[in-house]
Amino acid sequence: MKFLAENKKVRFDYEILETFEAGVVLTGQEVKSVMDGRANLTASYVVVKPNSAYLLNVKIPAYQPKNTPANYEPDRSRQLLLHKKQMGYLFGRAKERGLTIVPLSLYNKNRRIKVSIGLARSKRKQDKREIIKKRETDREIRRTLKY
Repeated sequence: MKFLAENKKVRFDYEILETFEAGVVLTGQEVKSVMDGRANLTASYVVVKPNSAYLLNVKIPAYQPKNTPANYEPDRSRQLLLHKKQMGYLFGRAKERGLTIVPLSLYNKNRRIKVSIGLARSKRKQDKREIIKKRETDREIRRTLKY
């Protein structure tokens, strides 16, 4: 399993409650661009409807900019492939207050492009400060043990 794109800021901004794996519907040039590692997951999110799920604001630039169709949109909405039970579950949970669905990473699995999505709750500012404080103290401990 090779990670092609990761959304590292999500783990800092959100508390991930559950993760799911979904397939992504892409065109041929988008697959080549993603395999080249040029996808950007920042500021992207997932919208779940009763019968379908969509990945929004993922920027996948054209593989060959001079050879792309005129109507190509790098940040178009892309359909996610999930089981009906998973879609129903996510649809119900997304309606709850404070929960959102965010993409965590794009990766290659058995020659297919998959996306790992997470059901997340946003962290408070105080929680983020505690994480930064803990990271700083761990860094200081490692420095002192090194010498």
